Amino acid sequence: MEIYGTKLNSRLFLGTAQYPSPKVLCAAIAASSSEVITVSLRRETSEGTGTGFWQMLQETGARILPNTAGCHTVQEAVTTAQMAREIFDTDWIKLEVIGHADSLQPDVFGLVEAARILSEDGFKVFPYTTEDLIVGERLLQAGCDVLMPWGAPIGSGQGLRNPDGLQAMRAHFPDTPLIVDAGIGRPSDATQAMELGMDAVLLNTAVAKAGDPVKMASAMAQAVTAGQMGYQADPMPRRDMAVPSTPVLGLAEFA
Repeated sequence: MEIYGTKLNSRLFLGTAQYPSPKVLCAAIAASSSEVITVSLRRETSEGTGTGFWQMLQETGARILPNTAGCHTVQEAVTTAQMAREIFDTDWIKLEVIGHADSLQPDVFGLVEAARILSEDGFKVFPYTTEDLIVGERLLQAGCDVLMPWGAPIGSGQGLRNPDGLQAMRAHFPDTPLIVDAGIGRPSDATQAMELGMDAVLLNTAVAKAGDPVKMASAMAQAVTAGQMGYQADPMPRRDMAVPSTPVLGLAEFA
């Protein structure tokens, strides 16, 4: 997979929040084989974690994808992205502009505006969006090369609430990298996303809050690979009726 000119072998992006300890976080990153990890500027600059947390992430060897988590306005998201670029020394940014406090649904109007501003400022924007096709088109016009539709509300673990919508996005944007972001709760959810033709999956809570985060990280990595291989294998279509797998010709007939 190639995004913004960078080739990636792993199709699993992993978040870095809510883990029980830094040691477990690092072990989970290693088990996931993820090459891209997301981190919030708020997490990086919070008291007692700043420098040490940043150094720890650097030692994992994964690429840092800062995010604007918790931002509710365009100005807040743009300012946070600019600060993240200075701290993490990267022009990659996962752009979140939250519009609804309970569902954390993106404010798609503010998202498009912020994406345009940041793209013009040289950022490589990864927009957290909905599965709306028109919004997707506006984000691409604003300068984004990738779309990150949600599967379900952040941290809900509900899986894919609108698989038909995601499948429609795949058909409508055949050449655009699509990364399902948010809502993945189980390995089967990640597999389903990849079977729909998504290019990657980004998740955090499903691993961080699992009873065994390291084992779950490994399971998610395998699930993503299985789903991608299944999609590439061109699965058989669903049928309304049974079709016998054993030939009926040549069977004995009894009078």
